[in-house]
Order: sequence, then C-alpha cells, then structure tokens
Amino acid sequence: MQIIKEFKEFSMRGNVVDMAVGIIIGSAFGKIVSSLVQDVIMPPIGLIMGNVDFAHLTVTLRKKSEGVEAVTLKYGVFINTILDFTIVAFAIFMLIKQMNRLKKEAPPSEATTKECPRCCSSIPAKALRCPHCTSELHEA
Repeated sequence: MQIIKEFKEFSMRGNVVDMAVGIIIGSAFGKIVSSLVQDVIMPPIGLIMGNVDFAHLTVTLRKKSEGVEAVTLKYGVFINTILDFTIVAFAIFMLIKQMNRLKKEAPPSEATTKECPRCCSSIPAKALRCPHCTSELHEA
C-alpha cells in the first residue's frame, strides 16, 4: 500500500498536473495548427503551384501487386508536417517572447529611506533633520 500512497503523492504534485494540462492543451493546439496548414494554407499554395494537393504528393518505390501494398514516399505529407512544426514553433516563440517581455522587472524606484551620516540610523529620504540624533542633514 506504500507504493500506492507514494504514487498518489507523486501524481498530485502541482508540477505533474501542470505538465499534464500543458500536454493536453499542446495536443489540441497541434490539431488546430494541422488543420490550419492542411485546410487553409496548403490549398492556396497548391492552387498557385498548378492545382497540386501536397497530401497526395508521393514517389512510388514499388507498385501494388497481388497481396502486397505499394511502397511510397509521401513527401507531400512530410511538407505539411514541416509547415505544422514551423507554425507551432513560431507561435511558441511569440508566446515566450511576450511572457519574457512582461516578466522584465520594473526599474528600481527611488529610495524611500537614507542613512544619517552621524548616527547611521535609517531615516526617511526627505528628512532634513535626523529624528534620532537631531543633527541637520544637508540636501544631497
């Protein structure tokens, strides 16, 4: 029963659940990108190139014969997959670029305190006299 308890603790950690959610969303995003490439981007490119359907571009290495399927290289599907990857990689790049831009720390704000040169106490930055030792402070 100890193994089941350990597995439950492992599987319910925040980072494992976050990873699972990321994989599920990534899979759905991959389907969207595949549809974008196959259904939206490739038809106009195929039309421009003379009514070429990239999904059907193949090179036959061995023709179909009795009981044996044809052996083909489906380079059109490979082209679609490369475009899928390129679009996903670009989308992830843009997402991470925006996240990094938002993560940049704000410039440090002006100090709200300063140190008294006489007694070394921390005092408000705008103070003209130290409340601890009563010495006069000169504007810096």
